Amino acid sequence: MAQRGSYAKGLAKREQIISAALEIVAERGYRKATVREIAEAVDLSPAGLLHYFGSREALCIAILEARDLRDSHDADEALDHRDPQRDNTGHGFFATFLEVIAHNATVPGLVQLYVQLAAEAAEPGHPARAFFTQRSRELEGFAIREIETAQRSGSIRQDLDPRWVARTLY
Repeated sequence: MAQRGSYAKGLAKREQIISAALEIVAERGYRKATVREIAEAVDLSPAGLLHYFGSREALCIAILEARDLRDSHDADEALDHRDPQRDNTGHGFFATFLEVIAHNATVPGLVQLYVQLAAEAAEPGHPARAFFTQRSRELEGFAIREIETAQRSGSIRQDLDPRWVARTLY
């Protein structure tokens, strides 16, 4: 069912804010990008912007979620276009992993945001803790499945623990 009325407008505005914030933080960095600057980019006051997220931390989590969604979509696209002959070797996974690392070099502000929030989220009760815990579980599970596939194909040694290999990647 299509969203209507103010709820749909609110969702659209939230997406507009996240899109602008992704660009601003990627360009200027976590510390230099201000709520005021992001708000101005979407024709809101800082208080109006925070109405959609509740806090700067919640906005930052939304930025990282959007970044992950975009990166996941890009990785899925790359994996969809991989060579079927190499599909069961794990090479597509590792190539995509390296592409994400290369992409991160072009968006240092988002990497800075990720690192800063990850460090802060080590504290129990931090608003970003659940995001990082869930993200780690999902990435580790995906990596383990790909490593096991590569082991079955013989492109990774069988005697290596897939969980250990996955954890060494990130």
